[in-house]
Amino acid sequence: MVIPRHSRRRFLQLLAMAGAGAMLPVETLRSQAPAGTKGRIDVHHHLLPPFYVRARQGEIADSARALPAWSPEVSLEAMDRSGIATAILSPHYRLVSDTLNDKSERARGLARQHNEYAARLVADRPDRFGIFAVLPLPDQDAALNEIAYAFDTLKVDGIGLWTSYQDKWPGDPAFAPAFDELNRRRAVVFFHPAAPVCCRTLIPGVGPNVVEYDFDTARAFASLLANGVFSRCPDIRFIFTHSGATIPVLANRISETLQTTSPGRMSPAGVREEFSRVYYEVAHAGYAPALAALTKLVSTTRILFGSDFPVYDFPVTTNPLDRYGFSASELAAINRGNAEQLFPRLKI
Repeated sequence: MVIPRHSRRRFLQLLAMAGAGAMLPVETLRSQAPAGTKGRIDVHHHLLPPFYVRARQGEIADSARALPAWSPEVSLEAMDRSGIATAILSPHYRLVSDTLNDKSERARGLARQHNEYAARLVADRPDRFGIFAVLPLPDQDAALNEIAYAFDTLKVDGIGLWTSYQDKWPGDPAFAPAFDELNRRRAVVFFHPAAPVCCRTLIPGVGPNVVEYDFDTARAFASLLANGVFSRCPDIRFIFTHSGATIPVLANRISETLQTTSPGRMSPAGVREEFSRVYYEVAHAGYAPALAALTKLVSTTRILFGSDFPVYDFPVTTNPLDRYGFSASELAAINRGNAEQLFPRLKI
């Protein structure tokens, strides 16, 4: 496959910027992909670069599950098997979430290295990959610098954040400058669940990925709502994972309770309205109970396809999603059309 001249030039520029030590086996990225076809757009797809795996060695993970094997060609091969046209790459958990509360040179360096690595993949295969850039969020000066670099130099598709950082959730006033800048840029912000320090070992033998991640997703939403971020930053397009996790089930409780506490500051349009303004992807939550709850909360125009690859393989999501009972037009919108609205460069 011939790589477009502008993509090749961009790729070489980024390689020079990152240094020869980070070079990728480019020939492995030129799969005979379904480029130009209307395959799915996967908005929840992780990359685990070698430097990230090395950084995690010796650290205590949240669960007993080892890091999955990953490379760009592993993603492309799996995508081709499952009809995935494009994957928006996002950081794996704990890339820059714990060390010194992320206020460290290590955190800044890992964020930059991750974003440049992912940008090289996108530059070489813009039809197959996109990128949610990571930020060292608790370090606001560094986060603002990375936002500027990510959008102005790397031309990323959006930002990937966690639902909590140690003992803070995204609506915390400490993070306000970054969210105000993301609002100015009308950014897409993808939230991946995390486990706050309070709740990582609540139940012996049950890792936080089993239950806690879903509850932290709802905490992140409540934090943004209660601190007025949705109201103050109406131009950010937020994406929450796993069919909204516990958000659909808790939506009425959250709205009925918080509606009585400064509702105008939280949402001039009404607290309930905020649930329908964000997006939800369906990674390994395409089963009937999760989708039934989600579709009672929002229309299918707010639902996106996601896989959580390589943590989970594509059929874990695609099989139940395809059997749920969506109409052909609804499924086409979930699989691709809604994402094309968020990422116009991917529109065919």
